[in-house]
Amino acid sequence: MKQFFYIVLLLGAGLCHAQSPSRLTTDLLEHTDRVFLDGYPSSLSLGELGTAVERCQRTEIRNARPLLGWVVNSDRPNTLQTACRILVASSPDLLAEDRADLWDSGRTESDNSTAVPYGGEPLRPSTVYYWKVKTWDSHGVESPYSQVRSFITAARLDGETARYPLQVTDEYPVHITSTGNGQALIDFGKDAFGRLKLTLSSDKETDTAIIRLGETLREGRIDRRPPGTVRYAEYRLPLSAGTHTYLVKIRPDRQNTHVKADTNAVRPIFMPDYTGEVMPFRYCELENARPLQVVRQTVHYPFNETAASFHSSDTVLNQIWELCKYSVKATSFAGVYVDGDRERIPYEADALINQLCHYTADREFAIARYSHEYLIRVPTWPTEWIIQSVLMAWTDYLYTGNRVSLQRFYDDLKAKSLLALKESNGLISSRTGKATPELLRAIHFRGSGSFRDIVDWPQQGILGLEKNEPGETDGFVFTDYNTVVNAYHCEALRLLSRIAGALGNAADEALYAGEAQRVKERINRLLFDPKKGCYVDGIGTDHSSLHANMFPLAFGIPSPKQTKSVTAYIRTRGLACSVYGSQFLLDAIYDAHDAAYGLQLLTSTGERSWYNMIRAGSTISLEAWDNKYKPNQDWNHIWGAAALNLIARKLMGIEPVEPGFARIRIKPQPATLRQAEIRIPSIRGDIRASFVNTPGRTFVLEVDIPANATAEVWLPKVSKKYRLTVDDTPQKGNVNGDFVIAEVGSGKHVFNVSSM
Repeated sequence: MKQFFYIVLLLGAGLCHAQSPSRLTTDLLEHTDRVFLDGYPSSLSLGELGTAVERCQRTEIRNARPLLGWVVNSDRPNTLQTACRILVASSPDLLAEDRADLWDSGRTESDNSTAVPYGGEPLRPSTVYYWKVKTWDSHGVESPYSQVRSFITAARLDGETARYPLQVTDEYPVHITSTGNGQALIDFGKDAFGRLKLTLSSDKETDTAIIRLGETLREGRIDRRPPGTVRYAEYRLPLSAGTHTYLVKIRPDRQNTHVKADTNAVRPIFMPDYTGEVMPFRYCELENARPLQVVRQTVHYPFNETAASFHSSDTVLNQIWELCKYSVKATSFAGVYVDGDRERIPYEADALINQLCHYTADREFAIARYSHEYLIRVPTWPTEWIIQSVLMAWTDYLYTGNRVSLQRFYDDLKAKSLLALKESNGLISSRTGKATPELLRAIHFRGSGSFRDIVDWPQQGILGLEKNEPGETDGFVFTDYNTVVNAYHCEALRLLSRIAGALGNAADEALYAGEAQRVKERINRLLFDPKKGCYVDGIGTDHSSLHANMFPLAFGIPSPKQTKSVTAYIRTRGLACSVYGSQFLLDAIYDAHDAAYGLQLLTSTGERSWYNMIRAGSTISLEAWDNKYKPNQDWNHIWGAAALNLIARKLMGIEPVEPGFARIRIKPQPATLRQAEIRIPSIRGDIRASFVNTPGRTFVLEVDIPANATAEVWLPKVSKKYRLTVDDTPQKGNVNGDFVIAEVGSGKHVFNVSSM
């Protein structure tokens, strides 16, 4: 009897570890059951939509066979999913009885938890469905079923990427200052896109309130003539006697709401009727009114401010993180990645940086995919940015583990590698007549002319105190065969090979791998100057810009010997690139393991720095380092937020090695940074890392890896002779240059590297 009692206790102890799956996704969207009413989250369920459908917004799944995903949970270390069972039903009552009338997968041996195809009969349009899942793991533990998740299909199941509706959030002032004579200055604390709602009291029918909205102040008042495209607007509001609530209707700006397409046949993105027009503002001035309540109705894509966090021993770095993280939310107001408020047009360069930043800030993948696919069909004019579609496609797959977009747009991605521009010297050129009508149709380019190389933007501009060349291209000399565009081409071919492999196309995998190697050899033969130890801008010039070197280095083109001299040359150029270019500059620097220089640039307080955006008074990342470098810049441009993903991906070193974060690399490069901790979301769950660094003596790293994932952890060797412990157990690790690598499974782990 006693033996039986102990067996029961042991079984009970095992069962206490069994945790149900959570954070269920349908076609990458977690909150498919949310219903919005005029942009506000509501208490309505999907089953109640028939009573208020005209004013409601909801997420509609547009696939007849969607992909399902979930987070595996376990408090046991080294947990991997070994099997799962999915139930899909037409009502939650059936699922409550563990029954399914649409699909019961049965116990299926699989470790896939990120992109499992629905296997029942094709779903019907405009129908609500319900599902749940349970798992088995490598410890033999069977989980309980997850909570039930519901979703609704669209009227047209066209396979397009679904996304959330835009959300409206009421935000209140952080400070109100009375300036006398019936005037008040209202500060919402941060800039945001929205409308204004006021509750005002008036004694007379003849009163008219004057309302001013703006992004910046001058001498204690809203700047009436702000620089660049910084916004200001004035409104007159007739008042009624008594207390009333008023809504200020934002006037559309002709520049960013004009129906006519630009020279690239690209139209701006328009706001939906349920949000109305918005403008970015932080401050509000009131005259001739007694405010009882002032509300900014902020419009944004649904965003979880608590999904990611970072803190370090460097206060400048902390402020930059917060600036860039908030920028992701604030600039999502259009529901698709746009370049800011001046044009409200999607551009590939903005979308690529936005994609990486959004993955860092929130567990959200659909808006990045939607924006990327929009740009496949509606590309812009720069040669390099057309190629960036391939980079975005591969990044999407790495972060989601979901191949649907790769499969659907594979032919488009092949065309956007621009292999059709290849010349006899093995390089590509946009200036030798090969941009034929057939090629333009294949890449969906609809502009009035052809595309051309950009390198960086703006290409012209005034000189700055910390810069010796006009524009942001570091004096780049454009020739027929440019180094930057060919570096992009080489990277696109390399990634196309991996995409083909992911899709099971072995012939294309070999073809594009061979083409990538060929272009790499040609770049190193024709564009690298061995005497100078760096790349020139192109064939026919001996000028060597920062860009001609940082892009090849970012894309892994130099040999190990060349990498050393190219990195040394890059150090001499400083931040001679735009905020867009900084993404690739810092990628290159950290990939070359020059962590000290990377930290120097990230934490710089000079004029060309992320900190300068804060000093200028903006709460959203700028389009340029300072107004002087782009006189028409706006103060709400996501490509200025690259530091967010650089902190996560390069300084803290957290990146997916295998699609869907099945395998994670954690490779911190702290340089002299003493302490830092980070939490970022992933498709498999949160990833945490924190370190304490005593340069030259000890480095202690703590990580928390989500279940159903493994990790390779790269630790800086603090000295030639070192001692490594993993969870207090001595290990040798695998040495790779100045790093020692340890392999771990899910759960919490502590690594200690100390000098001997």
